[in-house]
Amino acid sequence: MRGSRWVFLGLGLSFLMGCQQPEANESIESKIDALISEMTFSEKVGQMNQLNGRTTDEAFFERIRKGEVGSILNIEQPELINKIQKISVEESRLGIPLLIARDVIHGYRTIFPIPLGQAASFNPELVKAGSRVAAIEATEDGIRWTFAPMMDVSRDPRWGRMAESFGEDVYLTSLMSVAMIEGFQGEDLTQSTAMAACAKHFIGYGAAEGGRDYNSTYIPPRQMRNVYFPPFEASIAAGCASIMTSFNDNDGIPASGNKELLTDILRDEWGFDGVVVSDWASVSEMVKHGFSADNKEAAMQAVNAGLDMEMVSETYVKHLEALVEEGKVSIGTIDNAVRNILRMKFRLGLFDNPYIAVDQPSVAYSEQHLHMAQKAAEESLVLLKNANQLLPLSKDIRSIAIIGPMADAPHDQMGTWVFDGEKEHTVTPLMSIQEEYGDKMRVIYEPGLKFSRDKDQSGFSRAVAAAQKADVVVFFAGEESILSGEAHSLADISLQGAQTELLKALKQTGKPVVTVIMAGRPLTIEQEVELSDAMIYAWHPGTMGGPAIANVLFGEVTPSGKLPVTFPKMVGQIPIYYNHNRTGRPARGNEVLLDNIPLEARQSSLGNSSYYLDAGFGPLFPFGFGLSYTEFSYSDLSLDYSELSKTDTLKLSFDLSNVGDYTGVEVVQVYINQKSASINRPVKELKSFKRVELVPGEVRKVSIGVPVSELAFWGIENKWAVEAGHFNLMVGTSSVSGLQGEFVIQ
Repeated sequence: MRGSRWVFLGLGLSFLMGCQQPEANESIESKIDALISEMTFSEKVGQMNQLNGRTTDEAFFERIRKGEVGSILNIEQPELINKIQKISVEESRLGIPLLIARDVIHGYRTIFPIPLGQAASFNPELVKAGSRVAAIEATEDGIRWTFAPMMDVSRDPRWGRMAESFGEDVYLTSLMSVAMIEGFQGEDLTQSTAMAACAKHFIGYGAAEGGRDYNSTYIPPRQMRNVYFPPFEASIAAGCASIMTSFNDNDGIPASGNKELLTDILRDEWGFDGVVVSDWASVSEMVKHGFSADNKEAAMQAVNAGLDMEMVSETYVKHLEALVEEGKVSIGTIDNAVRNILRMKFRLGLFDNPYIAVDQPSVAYSEQHLHMAQKAAEESLVLLKNANQLLPLSKDIRSIAIIGPMADAPHDQMGTWVFDGEKEHTVTPLMSIQEEYGDKMRVIYEPGLKFSRDKDQSGFSRAVAAAQKADVVVFFAGEESILSGEAHSLADISLQGAQTELLKALKQTGKPVVTVIMAGRPLTIEQEVELSDAMIYAWHPGTMGGPAIANVLFGEVTPSGKLPVTFPKMVGQIPIYYNHNRTGRPARGNEVLLDNIPLEARQSSLGNSSYYLDAGFGPLFPFGFGLSYTEFSYSDLSLDYSELSKTDTLKLSFDLSNVGDYTGVEVVQVYINQKSASINRPVKELKSFKRVELVPGEVRKVSIGVPVSELAFWGIENKWAVEAGHFNLMVGTSSVSGLQGEFVIQ
């Protein structure tokens, strides 16, 4: 099933681990057999134990010497890593090297845009290049295992960890996840710059109730198969070295103790032979869930479910020996877990090359790495509004006012989940505009607010005065990096502090206002869009966000980003996402809204539809939306065949024209929907996209192929299959507009 299912990936998948030469695999397995036969029970359980390396005292070193530790996270000093590896390799009885792990999420030293921002590029190759940079920089310090990518399909912007995701779409998330894995792991895991990836969180974490982190989920089996499984199955097909379990319970069963997930599906159905690691203390947290009576039972449930390595909570070390003696855990289960861990260590080449060269010049922040980070930031920027073609700004303007708390916020610009980025290397928009244009125009800077949550309006008068002196105002708003990410969910996702009040004051000056928002999630910004003449959504753009934003503002780069997630008008619309199921009473778009309901109106449901009286039906901005400085026109859609078999490839072509005045890149998007099927299917689903660059006046015939196998889903008979029927097709600039076509699958 998997071989045909993931044809669409088309990213040169090399099955980085799974398709090694048979002789090499046999050699590794025989080495593992020999090693396991020599191991004591304590040494076996030690391999299953991952410790936090924040405290490295003599007792810590002694545990390594005794073989009681298999992996360590949160050590990034090369000399210390070499020291503990030397203890493990040269002073422990069996000389098994350690796995050194770290959360390297969207960059190590050189920080790229948050993953949600990278998804806005619709450019998997750029994502792959970014994770390759991260791997090169992190492995230089001895980190060979990262806990990324996070491929949780995320449809609730209240959830802070949406920032780490690739958004709401299954197809886009799958592509971007595989690209990131390929970048981290490189072409050969044994190479010193290869870093084992970890697909997380398995599974459903992004569907936490109410957008509250760590919360429960209830995802029915069919929805799990159609929405949440595909990115993980694609990552395994791509050779991802490891999987991390999620914090949540689904339908009452915590992921770290779910045998159906970790053994029946992951191992037996998908053939995964890498490492399954828990999230931080998620094994012991099953006691708090009420799933386990105590830590001993938690250890039994986790290991029997198929969880190989426990992160930090040490229930395995404390309880597995007694559980085996009591017959509640088999020695075969222990051996299987150890086998998976040793296999990853052999595949990483750690037995042959456990140490790091510490006398080499660092490649962190190299010119090439900074260039890639800037390019990623440029392609992630999404132009949401551009009234009267205010942008790009003319280089002939005499003065520009830079206002707002995010204009010069080097730490916050890097975004969430950045352990090792250094704000001293961040280039902010203020820095870039001053450096590039300070000798050409007057650059006036007044923050107005010290930080995004600041409610002190005492700086407003200076900000307004600066705006009055300028030809144009660029207002940098958003949220600090700490306001998104893990454990940072929000019930109110509007702009914090007095930012909106500052924007109102700037608008009253009568000067044109460009708003640039840096944030880790979609914010409810309907009011701010109205107050702005132009708006750019910059996410948290990373180390080189400043020059990227400056280049887009002044037209050195034409924006091409598209939204990887739907933007709600107000928080009460959540969850709102483009590929929702159809309803028997869909909104028509002409519904009567709250302000138009007459007093004492007669109560009736006849003729009503699925919408909100106060918000209507549609979002503020739909999935796939993003403007350009130029304009693209679609015409003459044709399909090679209107009737296809289940083994065919749907081939479509159309003319794409640049009818504007700037060279630009259009992200062409193909959406498909099945008119009727054995189960209710989404109104449309993204099935392909393509970045196409055109100069002004250029017309190009664009061709795209979609394998019919990619239209399969988990239907009423509980199997993955393409169902015959009639299909609608749309190709266009977003999920709500484009050319229409139809075809039939026999």
